[in-house]
Amino acid sequence: MKPTAAIQHIVGRLRSRGPSSVPMLTQNTFVRPGNQWYQPVVGGAQTLMAYAAGGAVVRDALEVLERLTPDAYAEFVRDFYTAGLQKYGDRWRYADINTALLGLAAALQPAMYLEIGVRRGRSLAMVASRVPSCRMLACDLFLENYAGMDNPGPDFVRAELARVGFSGSLEFLVGDSASVLPALLARQPDLFFDLITVDGDHTERGARADLQNVLPRLKVGGALVFDDLSNPSHPELAEVWASTVVTDPRLSTCAFTDLGFGVGIAIRKN
Repeated sequence: MKPTAAIQHIVGRLRSRGPSSVPMLTQNTFVRPGNQWYQPVVGGAQTLMAYAAGGAVVRDALEVLERLTPDAYAEFVRDFYTAGLQKYGDRWRYADINTALLGLAAALQPAMYLEIGVRRGRSLAMVASRVPSCRMLACDLFLENYAGMDNPGPDFVRAELARVGFSGSLEFLVGDSASVLPALLARQPDLFFDLITVDGDHTERGARADLQNVLPRLKVGGALVFDDLSNPSHPELAEVWASTVVTDPRLSTCAFTDLGFGVGIAIRKN
């Protein structure tokens, strides 16, 4: 097959992988016979975890938290961050959902971000602080007193993002992610994301369904963040992560479970 015809053939086959795969395919990709015929992902989960863990990114997360409206949980997290930094400085090996999203957003510069489980918008703010022009889709039921904490709603979240200089677009998808998200994705078959957070329904069935719904819409080279891998109140989430994400051959995975509630990241390789 001639090079031009080969490019057209491979482009057609890769369209199902998401729009990010197709622009990478150019004449310059064909270096020698027997190569992979597409530009490979060069940063796996081990590489990206280096951006998501450690004293330096904890300091960054602390700075973002200081710009947001405080609540009891945020104050607890700030005190924990401060204690760790005072004791270990930049040698502190720690990661959570805040540091993971800060590090991944800084490294990947996502244009499209999907978040399941929004509440006060703290995780959205971590991403927005590093990519102010990002397009965001935020899914939540916005139930009052969720998990014993206030859940103030979309207007509050928009105000929080303004505190970190957000200038992009923010669309709320209000409802049960198990139903409203698949319906939206079915209506928009070309909607893919560079970065996705799954931190919504913490039941085994609900968390697994969220992962299964969003993984096909993660772009090649994009990242998924999954929270609470070692949360003692939700031990089932570690098994969900292991059986749904770690076993997926399309993904490179890494998890931090040494301290805190734990967080996992996955990078789509192909």
